[in-house]
Amino acid sequence: MTTTAKQLVLCLSNDGYPASLERRKIYQALSDRAAHRQGLIRIIDESGDDYLYPEEFFAPITLPASLRKAVLAAA
Repeated sequence: MTTTAKQLVLCLSNDGYPASLERRKIYQALSDRAAHRQGLIRIIDESGDDYLYPEEFFAPITLPASLRKAVLAAA
């Protein structure tokens, strides 16, 4: 099940989901072990809700603490 752990990821591909994902945009990913076992990642997408997408569409990113805080506050 989904937890509150937040990770930032960069969208590399939106194949099949052009209305839901923007390439080169930073998204918030939610921890979901069951999805991960299936090669999926839970993303808060353009709708504002969380949905599952292929993990290979995203790359995890690390930001300095102040920038991370600003990105999460804007989400």
